[in-house]
Amino acid sequence: MKKNIIFIILATFTILFSNSCTKDFENINVDPSIVSDVDVRFLFTSSSEKLQTVRVNEWTWEDLEQFLRVSQLLTAQTYELSGAVNTRYNYFYTYILPNLFEMRRLISTKADKEKYQKISAATYIVQIFQGLRVTDVNGSIPYTEANQGRNSAIYNPVYDNQKTLFDTWLKELDSSIQILESSLADQVSFGNNDIFYKGDWTKWIKLANSLKLRIAARYQNPDQTKAAQIFNEVMTDATGPISSIDDQMTYNNPNYMPFATTGYMIDYRSVRYGVETVVDYMKSTGDPRLGIYYSKNDLVGSFQDTLTKYGKTLPAWCNLGDPLIMYQGGPADFQSNPDKSTYFSNQFDAGGANRFWLISPINRTFFAPQINNGTGKFVDVLVSYAEVCLHISEFIEKGYGSGYGTSKEWYDKGVHASATTMNNIAVVAKSTTVDNISAKIDTYLTNPKVVLDGTNNLEKIYIQELLNFYRQGNEAFTLVRRTGYPKFGSTLLAREVMSETLYRRFWLTDPGEVNRANFNAAMSEEGFTPSDQSLASLSSQRIWFDINSPDFGNGN
Repeated sequence: MKKNIIFIILATFTILFSNSCTKDFENINVDPSIVSDVDVRFLFTSSSEKLQTVRVNEWTWEDLEQFLRVSQLLTAQTYELSGAVNTRYNYFYTYILPNLFEMRRLISTKADKEKYQKISAATYIVQIFQGLRVTDVNGSIPYTEANQGRNSAIYNPVYDNQKTLFDTWLKELDSSIQILESSLADQVSFGNNDIFYKGDWTKWIKLANSLKLRIAARYQNPDQTKAAQIFNEVMTDATGPISSIDDQMTYNNPNYMPFATTGYMIDYRSVRYGVETVVDYMKSTGDPRLGIYYSKNDLVGSFQDTLTKYGKTLPAWCNLGDPLIMYQGGPADFQSNPDKSTYFSNQFDAGGANRFWLISPINRTFFAPQINNGTGKFVDVLVSYAEVCLHISEFIEKGYGSGYGTSKEWYDKGVHASATTMNNIAVVAKSTTVDNISAKIDTYLTNPKVVLDGTNNLEKIYIQELLNFYRQGNEAFTLVRRTGYPKFGSTLLAREVMSETLYRRFWLTDPGEVNRANFNAAMSEEGFTPSDQSLASLSSQRIWFDINSPDFGNGN
């Protein structure tokens, strides 16, 4: 019940309030102590802020413990999907939609409402950003009738299927883009109430077009023609998508820290380590992001002298001739390969009092800048220039459109943008950084495993998309579902077999009598067993965009 209980509470409150306590309303309406002219921009700030701050639980329970592990960007102990996942669902209806709906309602009552058209248009971009993340793991959700209890007495909203959601959002994004691109006089500006773009309408247009690319990516398996249509719309738009690092949707609040300063949440229930396939790929290609993403083990400095002194020999998988021996990944499946996985929890006995950790953990400071009393700050990029470039590269490579440059041109720009953005985040976090990173990426892009030279082009694009989503678990999880990459047996970056049954979505619970009929209808349409939280169902019963996707590791 807890997933949807907020609907029942709000509906009950509204019914009781509307049918009682009406005495003296006329006095309340003229009470000078009551604020009657609300600055709607504050409501926008509140909802925008929540796009990042509601992710506190997601970082631990979803990204680090589930999504990035299933995507094999890190490895950790296997834990069940707990009740702490999918908080995004209730947060969407509790903290994000209400303020945006109220903001538009208040604007509609203003005598000068025509001055607020662009501000109103931007509200749809915010709610679609979060709505897309909600449907990514849930499928059908209330939207077209959501948040209508107060003004329209709709307490049992329909659950819109995912195709309806995507098509509705595309129309809303197109409408927002049209308004924001129009030459409207005397428009009220957000100013500093806009925590992302400070009221720069051009950047909001670019974000809207970039979200259309996200939808196009999800549309590919159900309807490739539609995906191509969306792509061409974005590329022929007068403004287009995000076109530089400066355009990125960046959250930068020096007072925000999603992990405790002691760092215990970054290691909650399990330390997270690099996966050997990804670490080895990054080592073999000279990827400058290696040290940004993963920390060194204890095979540094004079460790070889210690081994010689005590006559110790490292395990065979530690090659003393490897100049990057200080970076070692572990099995993606924490339970497999005991000869190596034993070193997740045990140090290597190097003789005397010397003990070495051999497997590299994720770079904790990159995620939690104030771990161990660090003084760095947390910055996050919610939609990046790299993501846009790599999506465009993918779509051109698939033949969705022409006249926009080559897939290689966009690929190279995307890899540059990814490395630069990650390094910038690391600088602010006071984590591991890379000097002359642009020059290093130029060299990286000539590596045979990386260069887009007509051999395995699409796989190379997918790999770079995955590496770019190292801090965006939801997008990494969506990528590996829709593409089936990394794939088993790849000569570039292979997926490892995992012994567990892997889910492909979350679950929604029965909302109660007030909306049970709509809930059951949605579950039936999707082919879901209502309220079933078993891995068997979460693995086999897929959401709409995922129905025709390959299984994990079975990319074409």
